[in-house]
Amino acid sequence: MSAPQLPDGYATLLGDLKQQIRSAQIRAALSVNRELIHLYWRIGQVLVERQKNARWGAKVLDQLSADLRQEFPDMKGFSTTNLKYMRSFAAAYPDLQIGQQSVDQLPWGHLVSLLNTVKDPAQREWYARATIQHGWSRNVLIHQIESRLIERQGKASTNFDRALPAPQSELAQQLLKDPYNFDFLSLHDEAVERDLEKGLLAHLRDFMLELGVGFAFLGSQVHLEVAGQDYYLDLLFYHVKLRCYVVIDLKMRTFKPEYVGKMNFYLNVVDDQMRHEQDAPTIGLILCKTQDSVTAEYALRGVDKPLGIASYQLAESLPADLKGQLPSIQELEAELATLQPEGDA
Repeated sequence: MSAPQLPDGYATLLGDLKQQIRSAQIRAALSVNRELIHLYWRIGQVLVERQKNARWGAKVLDQLSADLRQEFPDMKGFSTTNLKYMRSFAAAYPDLQIGQQSVDQLPWGHLVSLLNTVKDPAQREWYARATIQHGWSRNVLIHQIESRLIERQGKASTNFDRALPAPQSELAQQLLKDPYNFDFLSLHDEAVERDLEKGLLAHLRDFMLELGVGFAFLGSQVHLEVAGQDYYLDLLFYHVKLRCYVVIDLKMRTFKPEYVGKMNFYLNVVDDQMRHEQDAPTIGLILCKTQDSVTAEYALRGVDKPLGIASYQLAESLPADLKGQLPSIQELEAELATLQPEGDA
């Protein structure tokens, strides 16, 4: 049976309807989630008041949990532990305005993670907004909290306020961190830049997560040719929100002012050879083992290309609290000698 002859514009109509259906599904899911969050908050309010006035103990919560689960067997979320989370939620947000705060847009599991790990209300709101903006999963949210993202975001030394127009300079500044957390890497003390680059590429997914939303990886050791000479960019990205190339130069040493001159050269070449008319100016990021903000400020002064300098943290081979507590080879050999049976050669 042959396919029916479809009128002109059918494909466009179908695409529009699909988009409307998907949007309605998303709105419905958000509405259901908001109602659930509101229900949990109201239950939590009651528990807060009862605990305050009637001194309800753990046994009462256990009984309440059992009765609610018996009455509503198809509903999950009435465990004793979850009732305690509802109580904590209501205590943390006594004046919650549903639909006007970020937390009621989060899944309950995200909210519980925030309540467990972030005690400061302002920081909790910051992480809630970031989760909504970037679509973080619960595991990603926990990782960002544990890596203290709020303390690192926007802290890199840059000249963006002078080298970029106001809207873009503010966004670019917030995208860069200091320090970057590369705890998924463990490099020996004699490692060089190439080892760091290989490690980051081997853990590209973790590296991209640490860089943040919007970075698209284009390549490593990207070749440039200038006046017959060959040059290579350590890492090249494109940022879809800033609409610009981002060049990253890796250093396994403390920041030195001469690194800025090299990066400025790279940015000039990329702007000349790769940048399209619609692209914003290319941004450079120098990642060093350590950097001093005063030295960085002097090095950036007078440079008209947008450039940032930040440090990074690597995973230690052993946690600091274990170093010095493990036996040496000599101690192990001595201990084994005492365990060797008599008569053995």
